[in-house]
Amino acid sequence: MVTAADSSSLRDRANQETFERLVQSDPVLVDIRRAGEIVPGLEPNVVLTSGVVMDWDEYGNGQRNAVIGGALFEGLADTPEDADRKIRSGDIIVDGCHPHGCVGSLAGIYTASMPVFVVEDRRYGTKGFCNFYEGPSHKRLNYGVYDQEVDEALRFIERVIAPTMAEALKRSEGGIPLRPLMKRAVHMGDELHSRNTAATLLFIRELFPHLLNVYVDRPDDVSKTLQFMSESDYFFLRLGMAAGKATADAAHGVEGSSVCTAMTFSSKYFSIRVGGLRDAWFSAPLEPMQAKLFDGFTEEDIEFMGGESPINETVGLGGFAQAAAFALQVYQGGSPQDMIQMNENMYRITVGEHEEFKIPYFRYRGTPTGIDVFKVVETSIQPVMDIGVAGRGGGQIGAGIMRAPLACFESAAEAYTEAYPNAAATTVST
Repeated sequence: MVTAADSSSLRDRANQETFERLVQSDPVLVDIRRAGEIVPGLEPNVVLTSGVVMDWDEYGNGQRNAVIGGALFEGLADTPEDADRKIRSGDIIVDGCHPHGCVGSLAGIYTASMPVFVVEDRRYGTKGFCNFYEGPSHKRLNYGVYDQEVDEALRFIERVIAPTMAEALKRSEGGIPLRPLMKRAVHMGDELHSRNTAATLLFIRELFPHLLNVYVDRPDDVSKTLQFMSESDYFFLRLGMAAGKATADAAHGVEGSSVCTAMTFSSKYFSIRVGGLRDAWFSAPLEPMQAKLFDGFTEEDIEFMGGESPINETVGLGGFAQAAAFALQVYQGGSPQDMIQMNENMYRITVGEHEEFKIPYFRYRGTPTGIDVFKVVETSIQPVMDIGVAGRGGGQIGAGIMRAPLACFESAAEAYTEAYPNAAATTVST
């Protein structure tokens, strides 16, 4: 017979197990492949985009343009109008990234021919996939732009950058462990969402000896690859996202867990997934964000296009490590005091502190990790995320702070209470 006390302790035990999976993961970059060869269920006529899947007419202009651009890039349609018709007829399928093991930056477009990083959690066996950073131009497919310049950038990644890196990775004999790089990068001033400068340099250093071995046969491609990575401070972001996805999926599915194991948004809704509630997603309308915009833009120019880089906050990075990255105030606004306060608040809604990712300002206190939906509801503290800002008409126009809507967590808490009626009670410290 299960008593109320036993049921009540179920959540504590489950949350602790989920937390341990989040902090004990071992993500390793093991391969670089075409998405259609390695991503489960990604058929040739499928375009993946960020957020929980909506009806086609619900997608906003920027995310809609990105999906259509993906279809044109893949050769699934000849014109935007043709792509629209084929999506409506079902000849082209629009699906979400997360069910396929992927995470998408901003609009998050994946098609079968695009190269992806393959990151495996060596401790738990899960895999996460993420496509490549498109380069420093503000015009990118994931920001809702598809033109000749964007097409050329994507083809360059497909034909030069990805094959060169894949060949170098093969020389590494076992892949490149990412957790040590991420740990050190946080100590060097990255929070691994809006700031990846140190992580990118550390990754280049790790890959460099293997690129030298490839240089003998492909000197021009290696030179171009090194230049591309060196010019892109955000190159590592996609590796960190794939690592976050593999980690979060390893923590998902623990019976009785009320810990958030994914956060994502489309052009319309923000959604979360909870460890003990299987494949259910809980959504709410997006809220206005706090942004620092590039010169010439105003808040009226902001357009949400989706995003799944909050997987990094889900595993204790990004907005949950802001006090490690004071340099972000130049890029996304705010002040060190703001970052400290936001970071401290995140400790109040999480299960524990990461044993590897530590913040020097807090005397190497571990980052707050494991968002508990009940703690969010009872404190009304919204999880914060560091994100890039897209503009109407496409392209990046700034960066800033996004807050997850409380309504997502309220819905998840209600569903949890129905699923585990004797395990929902909690005490929140203040």
